[in-house]
Amino acid sequence: MVTSPATGVSRGSDSPDGARTLYAYASDPEGRFPPGNFVTELRHELDRVARLSPAPEGLDAGERQAAAWSAEEARRYRVLYDSAPGDARQVLVDRAVLACAPLALVSGAWLQWLSDPGNADSAHALRVLTLYAGDVGVGHPRASRGSAYGELLRRLELCDHAVPVTRLALERRVKDRDFRLPALLLAASRHPDEFREEILGADLCLRSVGLLPALGFVRDVLGGGTDWSAVDPSTARREKQSARSLCRDAAEALIAEKGPGAEDRIGRGFSWALATVRRWSEALHEELTASLDPAHDMRELLRRRARAAGVYHRRFELEGRPLSDWLRECRTDPGPLLDVLATSRLVRPGKPQSSPLVNALVGENGPMFRVFSPEDLAVVRRWIASLPAAPGGGAKPPRQDVESPCPSPPGTGPEGTAPSGLREAYHQLQSRDGTEALRRFAAGYVRRRLGRSRQGIDRCALPLPDRWADEGLRPWLLEQHDRHSAEFEESTDFPLPSREELIDSTVQLAPLTLIDGSWLRGFTDYEYASSDVGHFLFETYWDELGNGEMKLNHPLIYREILDQMDVRVPLTGTREFSEWPGFRNSSFELPVYWLSIGRFPRSFQPEILGLNLAMELSGVGGSYRRGHIALKAHGFSTRFVDIHNTIDNVETGHSAWAADAVDAYMSTLPRSGPDDVRRKAWDRIRTGYRSLNPPSGILAHWSGRLRRYS
Repeated sequence: MVTSPATGVSRGSDSPDGARTLYAYASDPEGRFPPGNFVTELRHELDRVARLSPAPEGLDAGERQAAAWSAEEARRYRVLYDSAPGDARQVLVDRAVLACAPLALVSGAWLQWLSDPGNADSAHALRVLTLYAGDVGVGHPRASRGSAYGELLRRLELCDHAVPVTRLALERRVKDRDFRLPALLLAASRHPDEFREEILGADLCLRSVGLLPALGFVRDVLGGGTDWSAVDPSTARREKQSARSLCRDAAEALIAEKGPGAEDRIGRGFSWALATVRRWSEALHEELTASLDPAHDMRELLRRRARAAGVYHRRFELEGRPLSDWLRECRTDPGPLLDVLATSRLVRPGKPQSSPLVNALVGENGPMFRVFSPEDLAVVRRWIASLPAAPGGGAKPPRQDVESPCPSPPGTGPEGTAPSGLREAYHQLQSRDGTEALRRFAAGYVRRRLGRSRQGIDRCALPLPDRWADEGLRPWLLEQHDRHSAEFEESTDFPLPSREELIDSTVQLAPLTLIDGSWLRGFTDYEYASSDVGHFLFETYWDELGNGEMKLNHPLIYREILDQMDVRVPLTGTREFSEWPGFRNSSFELPVYWLSIGRFPRSFQPEILGLNLAMELSGVGGSYRRGHIALKAHGFSTRFVDIHNTIDNVETGHSAWAADAVDAYMSTLPRSGPDDVRRKAWDRIRTGYRSLNPPSGILAHWSGRLRRYS
């Protein structure tokens, strides 16, 4: 028994479901991923494997080695398939597809947190985001690489537990070893500051491998009907470059930014991933080879069902022993029971059609009616049909490799210290990592602001309608655009700010504008980014950061204006930025709210939808046009406000996407019911809308405090 020093939870070889547990845990965007012993365990695991499998001499050699291994391994699987008898070939296909599911369903997901507000204008982060946008199928729902694999599972009727991916951990036909590689990658992805280089190295390895070797013969056999270019992580989606080439560019950019040490760590990540995927593929090949003997599948079935079945068979005897005793033994070694069954009166060797085990006993009037699923019965019939008149022999079960312990989910971890003020919170919250104290600070900050926003909301002149209509928000959106435009036309003679006032306003907006889109960063999570609601929000986030292009990156465009004003501020992600004396403390209030609520895409999803709608609509048709006039009058670039006035437009831009996201969310909720779910959700969306500019009176502040403690 091995115990995790991080949590005291037992794990390892005595805990056979460790990898699947970690897989499910690390798939949760709001899971607790504190630093401390868990990170130490994870790094130890990566370094242990990397030491046993030294990195190739350079990334070029590594890519060639991974590609060559993949091609040879795919050939081995094809030879195995071609040598299988006809009735076993579908078994090979199904087993290969199920075994690859944990990795293929989250293909690219480990990149989900590599971009954050603190590095949103760096070259490597933008390249990673470009790569990841292809993985999730940016701009379209259910268009990720994982979604394409989900379609394959549905095609083969193997997808009982595929959506969301956390449910896949419930699928007992998938071995724990199949979860190990993706579980560790997902866990590492929740600590991007610790494992950025290793994640990129592992990603480059998997893209060099391309289509998993075990899926090569599946693709050849099934042909069309599956988007194999999406399933293959090396191929381009809508990008001009291959995904492998994009990943290599991101790695090179990171090395250029951080130096040779980064290249060494990328190499370790590469060699760890290659060693791990090779070991997994070898074990899978052995299993598929063994499955050609129907006795292998029968042994696995007996092992899987023995625990529950043992309760009900104390009176039925085989060779003088209660069946319950055989079943108890079967949980560790099903071989003896399999041999006894083969010679019992329940089985007619070679004749499943006349064997009581799969006929009278499981019929409508039998004592085991509906005990076995149709898939189970197929396994039993295939085994009986393979039995000779004198049973015995058969292939030996594949060897059981003992993996090193998989790190346990980290639990709550070290408490840490909460930020002492807004400036420190701004600096800490830009990172995806964080302590439990920082997490609680963020949740409390959000609740206080939402509490203020709810104060008097039914009595204020909130633009959003009181109820959501089935026609959606597009008509209302056009009305708001007309109102903004009319207000602008009526105030064309508004007084221009002085040059000093304009510069001061631009400077004080920098902490906000340089983290543009950060309220949506929770929707970079893999399943959210390609969901019916979330894909609108991820595409908006992707747009705010310039679609991976430096020249379109909003924070960089804003810095160009500051440069024109002779204002030099430190890099956004540094402590020097948050402590820069040129900013007033009040300039961090709204940015800290954005950074805080962005950490909770599930808990505060309705509020984020409302906030996003308010943000994207706030300047279109009015304030952006006023900003254009003021900037132009003083000789500054108007590019920042111009680009926002166009991409936020109410027909095809961010404002339209924000409204569509709300409509997609609301339309899935029941119209009526005892809990009035739709009404409550709409009230939360309205609160989020108002939270962009909540009331500031004493009652509002008290309401926020009460909300925090409730």
